[in-house]
Amino acid sequence: MSWHHRWLPVTFALVLATSASAQSPAPAGSPLEPKAIEILKASSRKLAAARTMSFTAVTGYESPSLPGPALLYTTRSLVTVQRPNKLRVITPADGPASEFYYDGKTITAYTPDTNVVAVADAPATIDAALEAAYKTAAIYFPFTDAIVADPYGDIAPQLEFAFYIGQSTVVGGVKTDMLAYAGQGVFVQMWIGADDKLPRMARAVFRKDPLRLRHTVEYSDWKLGMAIPPGTFASAKAATARRIPFQHPDPAPPPDAAPAPGTLPSPPAAAPSTK
Repeated sequence: MSWHHRWLPVTFALVLATSASAQSPAPAGSPLEPKAIEILKASSRKLAAARTMSFTAVTGYESPSLPGPALLYTTRSLVTVQRPNKLRVITPADGPASEFYYDGKTITAYTPDTNVVAVADAPATIDAALEAAYKTAAIYFPFTDAIVADPYGDIAPQLEFAFYIGQSTVVGGVKTDMLAYAGQGVFVQMWIGADDKLPRMARAVFRKDPLRLRHTVEYSDWKLGMAIPPGTFASAKAATARRIPFQHPDPAPPPDAAPAPGTLPSPPAAAPSTK
């Protein structure tokens, strides 16, 4: 299993929604339907071939309320990528604003509200830098599958089934192909542009989550192959902010501590804690 799928249960799990007008199809024949696989591969090729790209990701995740029913929380992130070794993620809302910069040499996590920054040396690729940020400081993003070097290659080894659902003209304001796939305990539904092959929305849930909490990522404002201005992957304000250690925001749990089966802890902030 690829590293970013290992941390999906902590923060990002998306679920197959049922249409009010039609029942969801069940897998038939081969567990990996060729049409669904080709759509996934085509989208992967489109994303992997883009040397530069930007998009907006609106993430919605459910969290239990005291009365019982889940509450929906949302964030909006503005993402800029320059392959193979530059990434910027600006998250202005909801919740505490955060900024993440990777320039091929260092990772910078900045919280403008408190004017604190954490900086660490980084590996040579986006994939490796994201893995290092997660392992060191619990920084992660639910749209990682769209920016890794080989999106399909990362999920292919764990696929249990994949099938085509149909088309929609609602999601993303364009015609999309809908498909579902599952692997490693997570069930995902994707809407992918029928013409441009770009992800438009994803929803999923984990089989072992007793609450069946649903999380969604909506993609918009796609731009591929554009020129990126100098200085995009750095911040002058962050450079002068108060430094804090680049580390996990919460103290390490006891060695024998373990989450309850099927539980999904709430996502932490996208930058190290100031506490």
